[in-house]
Amino acid sequence: MDYTIALSHLKQSDPILANLIDQIGDCKLDQAQQSGDLLFSLSRSIISQQLSTKAAKAIHTRFLALYSGVPTAEAILNTSDDDLRNVGLSRSKTLYIKDLAQQTLNGLPTITELAMLEDEAIVQQLTQIKGIGRWTVQMLLIFRLHRWDVLPVDDLGIHSGIRRAYSLTELPNPKAIAQLGQPWQPYRTIASWYLWRSLELKE
Repeated sequence: MDYTIALSHLKQSDPILANLIDQIGDCKLDQAQQSGDLLFSLSRSIISQQLSTKAAKAIHTRFLALYSGVPTAEAILNTSDDDLRNVGLSRSKTLYIKDLAQQTLNGLPTITELAMLEDEAIVQQLTQIKGIGRWTVQMLLIFRLHRWDVLPVDDLGIHSGIRRAYSLTELPNPKAIAQLGQPWQPYRTIASWYLWRSLELKE
């Protein structure tokens, strides 16, 4: 994936972001892209809600092991709540994933169908599902549908990255993040990736 134009735009639009890009180097967002159908992608995002990357990965790995790596809607619905709780899912996430499975059987759009829609239309459609909020859909937009202009203003990593990079005394609120990110358009996803990576830099 060639991010040259995006990086040039971001460096010209924001000197602080330019400094981050120089420190971190090449954008490797394409290496983090996910595969799988909508059920696979959304179940992964539900598991990741309000968890560290490490904890989410561990639970997701145990979740997939229940289904030999490929969960189907029927298999999830046939799994007992206790088995889902035992791999680390909370009571609410167990409910959400089972509801997602039922909605899948009822006829959710495919990844291919979603790919034809604008970002906001996808957000509006998928947030009708229980337990799926804007952040969860934004992770799908970034890591599965490869959309380049998504700024997840409710993401704690984005909050922390901005506070650190811009030397703020407190975490910024979503409105402030949205305003800060306006000059980054239409490459706010790329900016977000650098903010996430910036948390790995030494102070």
